[in-house]
Formats: sequence, C-alpha cells, structure tokens
Amino acid sequence: MIFIDACLRKETPYTPVWLMRQAGRYLSEYKATRTKAGSFLELCQSVELATEVTLQPIEILNVDAAIIFSDILVVPLAMGLPLEFLAGEGPHFLRTIRESSDIDSLKVGAYKDLDYVYDAISTTRVKLPKDKALIGFCGSPWTLATYMIEGQGSKTYAFSKKLAYQNPQLLHTLLSRLSDELVSYLKSQIRAGANAVQIFDSWAAALEPSAYMEFSFKYMLAIAREVKKEYPNTPVMIFPKGVGGLLEYIADECATNAGFEVFGVDWGVSMARARSILGDRFVLQGNLEPSRLYSRTSMEEGVEEILRVMGNRAGHIFNLGHGMLPDLPRENAIELVKMVQEKTKR
Repeated sequence: MIFIDACLRKETPYTPVWLMRQAGRYLSEYKATRTKAGSFLELCQSVELATEVTLQPIEILNVDAAIIFSDILVVPLAMGLPLEFLAGEGPHFLRTIRESSDIDSLKVGAYKDLDYVYDAISTTRVKLPKDKALIGFCGSPWTLATYMIEGQGSKTYAFSKKLAYQNPQLLHTLLSRLSDELVSYLKSQIRAGANAVQIFDSWAAALEPSAYMEFSFKYMLAIAREVKKEYPNTPVMIFPKGVGGLLEYIADECATNAGFEVFGVDWGVSMARARSILGDRFVLQGNLEPSRLYSRTSMEEGVEEILRVMGNRAGHIFNLGHGMLPDLPRENAIELVKMVQEKTKR
C-alpha cells in the first residue's frame, strides 16, 4: 500500500494523499446516507452505513487511504456519559466529569462495548481495494477530557484548565483512565483490520507549552508506545492542532522512542518550519488550508508551495491542515487529489 509505505518513509510512486473529514457534508452521497441513518450517532453505530460513507471518498476522490467513519466521543459515551448532538451546536454530554466520584463512576473496559466500530472496520477492509489503506483513530486523552469536563466544545476551557491548575492530580487520574481505554481501543481497531491509526488532539492549542507537554503530549506518546509494543509494524500518526509554537518542545520530547511515525501538521504553521524542526524525525502529513479549495487558483498555489518545501521525496503524506468544510466544491476536492498525485510522480 502506497500510504503505508509512505508512513514508513519508503519510496513511493507519488506522494499519497487523503483528506481529513473526507467523508462529510460536501458530498451529496454522504448527506443522503446521513439522512437514511436518522442521526449522526446512528450513522456512527450502523456498521452498514458507516462502511458506506467510509468508502465514498475512495470511490469519488480516489484518495490513497480511507479513515473509518466514527467520532472521537464514542469512547466517553461507552464509558457511561450520555451524549447527544444538537443541531447547530455540536456534541453535548448530559453529565460532566468534575469530581473524583465522577471519574469513579466511569466504566472500565468500555472499549469492549465498541464492536460497531470494529465491525465497520472489518467490513470496510473487506470491501476496500487492496492497495488502499484503512485508518483507525481516537481522540487524545486531553481532547476527550475537555469535552467530558466542559460538557461540550469550549472557547475558554475554563473548567478543564481550572482543574489542571487547582487539582492536577485529579486531571491526571482522568487522563490515565482515558489512556488505558484508548490503548485497548486502538489495538482492537488494528486487530479488526486498520492498517494505521491516528490520534487527534483537536484542542491542543488550549494549553500553554509546559501544561501541554504535561497534560496532553506525554499521554499521546504513552499511548503510541503501548500500541507499538504489540503492533510494531502498524504506523501510528498524531495530529495535535495548533501547536506550531511548540514544535521545539515536541522535538526535544521525542528525542528517543517517540512511538509514532507520522506527525500531522495543521495549516497554522508553515511546512518549511515543520520540516526544519521535525522533518528528519517523522514523516510529515499536511498541510493545505482547507479554505483554499474554494478557489482552484488558490488551491494550486497552496499545493505548489507545500510541494516546493517537501518535493516528491519520501517523508511526506499530503493532506489538509484540518478537515474538509461542508460547503467546499466536490469537484475541487477531486481535482486536488489528482493534482497532488500527478505533480509528485517519481
């Protein structure tokens, strides 16, 4: 598989490409399946429909990897936190975690209740062309913890950060519990057929440097290392959004045994900076600004700049610097994939 070869820094015929949120509302096919499902959670929990939307970008865009359709919040849902998705507001937990008794109430071994994710992976892997990779994923402990503590997405992360500074041990207890579940969750996804796994740290930018390294990054490293103990040949990728100013800290922390092969670069940092600091240690993934897809000219300019830095050498997977937006033109997404594949042919 070209994508897996690229993760392992092997030579490939061209730079592989996939797009975060490549199964989404910019595709009419996705919207039709989503309507059929009835709700977002029902779509995630339907093996048949989750498989269907996972495969759509492969068939429509010809990307080099599929990522299983699910959501990072199915883990805290399985741990016992009731979850709903409100129209126009996003995810909302009906109960929050703010005291030690709240953590004690969380289910241990919740990853065992996520068979619908593993079954969707197995079903997708059977239907996916053999040369296309399948990516499994989870949220980082810090990102999941913020949702569980705040009850929903936040601009200030007031409760989460208050806990970090007033009662750090309690926060570490929650992060450790989440890490244990996530290690088993990712291993289960690999057993089900995932060829690589990615850890999304969506709210990485909420923390100052020292706090980020303590409450987020070290947990992602620990998860990656644990997964690697059992699956040393399965690539692990991380995507910490908004950490352009922390790349030197990350490089220092990863001086030995990082446990992951691929570092996802968000659009807020230049690829040149990421390459100069991390490019010799990790395969870099990214980092086109998604909004460039509104314009063919802007899209090609962005592609050219990234390829000017990364070239067509091993050590790069082309992706967006965040996810596809709901109203991006599908024809531009199709053209983007073709453009990258053609411009980087060896």
